[in-house]
Amino acid sequence: MRIYQLDPTKDARWAEFIHRHPKASVFHNVEWLQTLRLTYGYEPVVFTTSPPTGELKNGLVFCDIKSWLTGRRLVSLPFSDHCDPLCDSAEDLSFMIRYLSSSLEHRQWNYLELRPVNEDFIGASEKTGLLPTARYLFHVLDLRPRLDDLFKSLDKNSVQRRVRRAGRAGLVERCGRSEELLRDFYSLIILTRRRYHVPPMPYIWFQHLITCHGDALEIRVAYKDEVPISALLTLRFKETVIYKYGCSNKQFHRFGATPWLLWRAIVNAKSNGVMRFDMGRTEEGNEGLCVFKNHWDHQPKRSMYWRFPGTPTLDSTFGHKLDVAKRVFSLMPGPLLKITGQLLYRHIG
Repeated sequence: MRIYQLDPTKDARWAEFIHRHPKASVFHNVEWLQTLRLTYGYEPVVFTTSPPTGELKNGLVFCDIKSWLTGRRLVSLPFSDHCDPLCDSAEDLSFMIRYLSSSLEHRQWNYLELRPVNEDFIGASEKTGLLPTARYLFHVLDLRPRLDDLFKSLDKNSVQRRVRRAGRAGLVERCGRSEELLRDFYSLIILTRRRYHVPPMPYIWFQHLITCHGDALEIRVAYKDEVPISALLTLRFKETVIYKYGCSNKQFHRFGATPWLLWRAIVNAKSNGVMRFDMGRTEEGNEGLCVFKNHWDHQPKRSMYWRFPGTPTLDSTFGHKLDVAKRVFSLMPGPLLKITGQLLYRHIG
């Protein structure tokens, strides 16, 4: 076998391949890769055993990240909750990973990282020298049941009652991709990230997401007396909607706006033929978020990120390795925290 590489944003075979592959997600999509390139300058690349003149049979998509702060590496994919290798043959998958592992020094990469959600990957990883570096939970709602049955399956106190409470509180929902909605959404992103002592993502990241994804992206904002109090951003790919970002003003949590928005997003997704509502990744140690998502999906999947070699480094999860940085961030005024996010994110993908 030989290994070939291609630019997935220019080679039309990639878009065709991911639309027919059952394991492909929104993070494999050309639009997501274009957003990463436009915002952070990451170069997407796909490695495959399929020759340039033939139909694509498999593919591992990465971004080549070059950073003077955190080094150069291959990540599949930065700022993505998950990104399964699109390879149906365990033999081909092992061959490609071993090839890339042996090429690290020659290509001047410090390491490569894979973020599969498919549990079958564990068996393949044992033959490649990859080591687990982070563990996550993934909550995915099956939207095939009747809407009434789906609502009854949700936690009675933490979801059902809060959704009804929000309805009685007179909240107003606005949806779309307008600049006004984005500004209100981003104001809540800043509040939320500051609450957790981490910088907000750059504003231009969300502008590029909207430009690249178009109708596949939706922002939902809940207002109380014209004040934005909660918001979420979803992305659609084929029959799946992913809840990618959520944010809120803690002062208004008593109104139950976040569960209300989520339920309305689910209802809308189901009415448009969506089969799965992906609630994204959650660190195993994040008990509060795990409990919140468990109220929606009682049986989350467990998954691991894998790296070769398995040396620790900065990553986009702001895990325990950034505890010191969090203490510094907590002391920063809002404008400085925004600037820090603009400077920092491209180095931690």
